[in-house]
Amino acid sequence: MIEKEDKKDRSGIQVISRAVAILHVLKETQSGMSLGKIAEQVSLPRSTVQRITSALAEEKLVITDANGGGLRLGPELSALAGAAQYNIVEHCRLLLTELTQKTGETTDLAVMRGIGMVFLDQVPGTHRLTTVSQVGEVFPLTTTANGKACLAHLPEDEAIKLITNEWTRNGIQSDLAVLMDELEEVRAKGLAYDLDEHSRGVSAIGFAFTDWSGELHAISVPVPSSRFAKQQSVIEKALLETSANIQSTFD
Repeated sequence: MIEKEDKKDRSGIQVISRAVAILHVLKETQSGMSLGKIAEQVSLPRSTVQRITSALAEEKLVITDANGGGLRLGPELSALAGAAQYNIVEHCRLLLTELTQKTGETTDLAVMRGIGMVFLDQVPGTHRLTTVSQVGEVFPLTTTANGKACLAHLPEDEAIKLITNEWTRNGIQSDLAVLMDELEEVRAKGLAYDLDEHSRGVSAIGFAFTDWSGELHAISVPVPSSRFAKQQSVIEKALLETSANIQSTFD
């Protein structure tokens, strides 16, 4: 009897382990993955993967990608992540405040969710003229400092999919090679720039980092373009110091 219970326990643990492995694989894609590709990544039979993902789909932990790209992480995981979201906000709040004190500018924290950047927190600047975004607001990836910072952290093929998807949705004709070169510079320097690209009259600098759960976040400092040149070196120095602080925390 005890032997049967032990075998049942081991079987249950194995299923959970396999489900977690599948979720980890799906975490690495923003555009969905086929059952065959998942099976290849986790070294399991396709039938086993189908059985486990069907169970995960019933709980909305995985869903079918709207663009027909296979399976992707589902909304219930976002809800669960939201329940723990206060951790990253609380962790970064002091850093945002210190950045604002060093620069006098507004400082933002955002998370990459699907095809956009969602603002989680903000510390307003001390200047009379400041830039303000609403918590919960969603910004694009290719024209914002925080978005480009996160794109630079992704594998090239994943970044290209997101870039072309955003441009196609918005009818944008642009040069992919130029943006990919810019992302390479972001990786080399550690900072991404938005120079009047997203909103006229507003420029920004930001960096990205991966938290405990593997989610991509970005901290950025938006500035009225009229004083960007004067503030640029101060902001860059403060952001690089904050980036080093955060990297030491999550590494």
